[in-house]
Amino acid sequence: MAIDAPPLPPLSALSLDELRGWMTVRGHPSYRARQVWRHLARGAAFEEMSDLPLELRSQLAASFRPRSLVEVARVEADGGATTKLLYRLDGEATVESVIMRYPRRTSLCISSQVGCPIRCPFCATGQGPFGRNLRPEEIVDQAFDAARRLAAEGRRLSHVVFMGMGEPLANYEAVLRAVRRLVDPLGPGISPRRITVSTSGLVPRIRRLAGEGLPLTLAVSLHAARDELRDVLVPINRRYPLRELVAAADAFAERTGRRVSYEWVLLAGVNDTERDAEELGRLLRGRLAHVNLIPFNPVPDAPFREPAPREVRRFTARLRARGLEVTVRDTRGREGEAACGQLRARTLVDGDEARGLPMRSEVAHTR
Repeated sequence: MAIDAPPLPPLSALSLDELRGWMTVRGHPSYRARQVWRHLARGAAFEEMSDLPLELRSQLAASFRPRSLVEVARVEADGGATTKLLYRLDGEATVESVIMRYPRRTSLCISSQVGCPIRCPFCATGQGPFGRNLRPEEIVDQAFDAARRLAAEGRRLSHVVFMGMGEPLANYEAVLRAVRRLVDPLGPGISPRRITVSTSGLVPRIRRLAGEGLPLTLAVSLHAARDELRDVLVPINRRYPLRELVAAADAFAERTGRRVSYEWVLLAGVNDTERDAEELGRLLRGRLAHVNLIPFNPVPDAPFREPAPREVRRFTARLRARGLEVTVRDTRGREGEAACGQLRARTLVDGDEARGLPMRSEVAHTR
């Protein structure tokens, strides 16, 4: 029986210095590496790199594939303003990313792991199996693919949020390498101030991130302001309780000068009460902090409900009355399985996950 040849390595896995070395060995000037580097950041295929000699393009195509991801499904929502993508990785696992278009900016919600080991009970990603960490190229290729799609629309990728599948700080080295690639002026050139890294509360990694010299935005997935409740909603709290978490976030804010965003998924009757507002007010009052309220997007089999709009407004008013800066996140893509992990979850049926395929009756296919 014939054995399939292993796939070519993705060119996006090479550093710029490694790419220069590859060029030099084959007799090409080193500046060609910078040209290729820029093309990769735009998601270009080899045949689209028209300013390169044909011989070089042929050599690249014989040695590499341009990207580490293969799109297997796409869902459009909000009249085309939101695009949710499912990609297959080497090894057949799948991950998601979401492009969100706004009048003055375009954001990409990016994944850093296959599944998530934190297992928050309200999260669709946490309900599925955890696979592995993404490699740096698998992270940045999500952004490069988004940049390619947006360029065809006359748009530019302006913001990246690490709020997709996974706990970014549990995959620290790969995420940091990806961030540095995204802010590289020879690449996408995204301002670090427009990159948000979310965490459920890995305190040692928050402190480490503060020393990296990158003025990123830190988003803490808080969801409860007392340990008793947060132990249930965010299980990592049992290792790093609120007192340690908020102290680390304060240190990040002081070191970087960046306001910390505290994420709060509103769960009806669970964390949207007067008591919760009072506890959150005491916890964050006077800090360089902002609260981002997120009405729960229902997840199958999760024992939680979405609060009514009036309850969202009431909780928002309670927090503002306690001196906190608050916004309610714009809910996008509800008709497109918008909750993180929901599109991928559709592959966990009849063995489709092993093939990296979505359910055909549910997801619009491409190519």
